[in-house]
Amino acid sequence: MEDGIAARSWFCDPSSPWQKGSVENANKRIRRFMPGDTDLADVSQQKLVQLAHHLNSLPRKCLGYKTPAEVFMAHLRDGG
Repeated sequence: MEDGIAARSWFCDPSSPWQKGSVENANKRIRRFMPGDTDLADVSQQKLVQLAHHLNSLPRKCLGYKTPAEVFMAHLRDGG
């Protein structure tokens, strides 16, 4: 499936984390700031956006120590 930014999406089967290691890595990063028992109904949209911005501003080894935001913006500049 592709959306407006031409990004493909793929969904893992439930309870099958080995199918997509990047999902597990993302979950681990999120859990550093938001424990698994967090009720998302109690978390404001502003806090979720702040967390997303924070996570997207952290350099990643798999991206050559660039941030996800840097890589995404470069992709858009290069014509996506």
